[in-house]
Amino acid sequence: MKNTLLNSFASLCLFSSFAYGQTTVLNAAAYIDVESGKRITNPSLFIEDNRIINIAQQGQLDVPSDAIVINLEGKTLLPGLMDMHVHLTSDPADNFLAAKNYSIPRKTIKAVKNAKTTLMAGFTTIRNLSAPGYSVIATRDAINAGEVIGPRIWSAGYAISITGGHCDDNFSAPEKKSVAGGVADGPWAVRAKVRENIKYGANTIKICATGGVFSKGTKVGVQQFSEQELKAAAEEAHLRGLIIAAHAHGTNGIKAAIRAGIDSIEHCSFMDDEAIELAKQHGTYLSCDIYNTEYTLAFGEANGVPEENINKEKLVSKAQRESFRQAVKAGLNMVFGSDAAIYPHGDNAKQFSRMVKFGMTPLQAIQSATINSAALLKQPELGKIKTGYLADIIAVDDNPLTNISTLEQISFVMKDGKVYKNH
Repeated sequence: MKNTLLNSFASLCLFSSFAYGQTTVLNAAAYIDVESGKRITNPSLFIEDNRIINIAQQGQLDVPSDAIVINLEGKTLLPGLMDMHVHLTSDPADNFLAAKNYSIPRKTIKAVKNAKTTLMAGFTTIRNLSAPGYSVIATRDAINAGEVIGPRIWSAGYAISITGGHCDDNFSAPEKKSVAGGVADGPWAVRAKVRENIKYGANTIKICATGGVFSKGTKVGVQQFSEQELKAAAEEAHLRGLIIAAHAHGTNGIKAAIRAGIDSIEHCSFMDDEAIELAKQHGTYLSCDIYNTEYTLAFGEANGVPEENINKEKLVSKAQRESFRQAVKAGLNMVFGSDAAIYPHGDNAKQFSRMVKFGMTPLQAIQSATINSAALLKQPELGKIKTGYLADIIAVDDNPLTNISTLEQISFVMKDGKVYKNH
């Protein structure tokens, strides 16, 4: 208890010492230019308020006398990482069925805990693709207000689902008449549900276009919404200036979602040549969670995941990785999406090595979690270490262009010009 209090006090002092109006200078062994793939040695990054105002070689520019200078000797800097598919309200170690009965306050507290864990792992921006009770929207607002610690969050409200589909509540007994908050049938009902999510603060939208692994009674390859319904959701989101993601494992659902104008396809397990060509034509982004299979198959049964869901994971895992490989080969728009909650929050970066194993170069994997994700979110001030950009910066011990696994051990985290971690 004493150590916990001391650590909390030290973190508070560290956080408090970097105030707006203060110039901070970061000196490091190198930084990664994620556009060119170059490792630039001996940089000094000058940060004022929450932006990078200058980048120079160490000793090239005068340092203001009142500047805070942080010497990250031997470290390589990168832009803060971005994960485009997480679920902060869930932990994989919780009993699978028991966790479905957690209250909204309980889930919100989990989201606060997992938000901090995610930030400390170097992920300064995330997209939370659905949570009950607008719990992650509340967490996001608390982070923005400075009340709790966490990454920048783009948060969907309830995932939109057909009756009885993936993202509905199919685990409760019929007499309970339990219906998930995102259920909508028909184009106008889908539009209304998009509007409802936005009304309560959603700044991104998710729709479930096919069955899924962790639902009851759905088949992963089966399309749920009609193309007309998917188009209604996409149009409504775009009218309000938001991007929309579609959960889609099955081939027909993937293609229908792309044709409907959905911005990103999640999971992408069963891609065929036509789906790849459609994604290329439409500029659709793909988010493929290719790490979590190992965790589910190793620990899922012990954590109460039903046999039906374990078997569905076995069904999609190999196909999903092959689809990932083909998408990379075709040069499609790829973003980093881990589906954290299926495996522990904070382990997000373990997916990088799988991305390299299944076809990406280390630079492509890094780009998926930086400039590609920033492009999907339409955030031109994120994703690079560059003058004028927001100061979201992390540091690692080794060169990630030659050792991608170094991203699993983050020693320094700055978000919005404030230091949250410095080991």
